[in-house]
Amino acid sequence: MPLARLALTMLLAAGLFAACWPVGAEELRNYIVVGDAIPASLTGTRGDVARGHALIVERSSTCILCHSGPFLEQAFQGDLAPNLAGSGSRWSEGQLRLRLVDASHLNAATIMPSYYRVDGLARVGTSWRGKPILSAEQIEDIVAYLVTLRN
Repeated sequence: MPLARLALTMLLAAGLFAACWPVGAEELRNYIVVGDAIPASLTGTRGDVARGHALIVERSSTCILCHSGPFLEQAFQGDLAPNLAGSGSRWSEGQLRLRLVDASHLNAATIMPSYYRVDGLARVGTSWRGKPILSAEQIEDIVAYLVTLRN
């Protein structure tokens, strides 16, 4: 393999690895759980629908590994968790937000990761300790997209 091609391959691999790395050690924003939901946005603003869609279909966020849905660009989708088609009809923004932030709040036995929780977790890899998997902005982007899925 020519040196330039090897360097390019290593650069691409490093970029893919970085995309799977947890978000920085941002301070978690406070939120309030009301019943089965977090009614208020973590950021104070609505997320971006296009970024939310992109996050769901990229494998580094892990959504598509367990969930399926109306994601025609992904041939291989998970079947361990509920289909995300119709999410916006089944759950409110707040209910979706809580499921992403900390699904174990609703079901202690869930296999879904807590994407915005860092305390009280077991079996967390060293590089992930003390860091949320997704940022507050990414949570809001995914919520913004999921509420658009009405059918």
